[in-house]
Amino acid sequence: METLTAFILCGGKSSQLQSEKGLVLFRKKPFIEHIIGAILPVTQKIVLITESKEYDYLTYPKIPDVIADKGPLGGIYTALLQSETEFNLILSCDIPLISTELLQELLSKHTEEAGITVFASESRMHPLIGIYSRIMIPFIKKAIDGNELKVMDLLERIPHQIINLEESEVFHLSRINSADELDDLNVNLS
Repeated sequence: METLTAFILCGGKSSQLQSEKGLVLFRKKPFIEHIIGAILPVTQKIVLITESKEYDYLTYPKIPDVIADKGPLGGIYTALLQSETEFNLILSCDIPLISTELLQELLSKHTEEAGITVFASESRMHPLIGIYSRIMIPFIKKAIDGNELKVMDLLERIPHQIINLEESEVFHLSRINSADELDDLNVNLS
């Protein structure tokens, strides 16, 4: 695969976590730093989709959403519009356990014909950990224009590739959206 750009969707403030999601501390480091650490062996091209000044301590480029208030789908749209590479790694900022190994598996199993490649298990699909091609821009724009903002709904309408994971591997894809989930994560890893 050609050079890849990684985009981290930094979202916004989490009402449940009372702060920017990507800056929530896990093992004394913000989530975003765990994610960047997993990405760096895969690609050095990292861009943050955010307009928050709280991420300015990081040296990576930051881009605000092209169309405000469209959730993760708007962030993906922004990433693909700004990208100079055909294939792009899209990650949410709330997956501190993501590993380089899982990202390498995603890349190695992705076929270039697939517009989108994501992980799935028996219990759920993970649309915010995936490879998205720039050829998806018109489909995403149409969904945004129709205010159909759920990424899962988009995946149901367009061809995509799924990489199946065992339930035991899914733990590393866990999104942390609340203080309870963060507590559970710390308990499970202690």
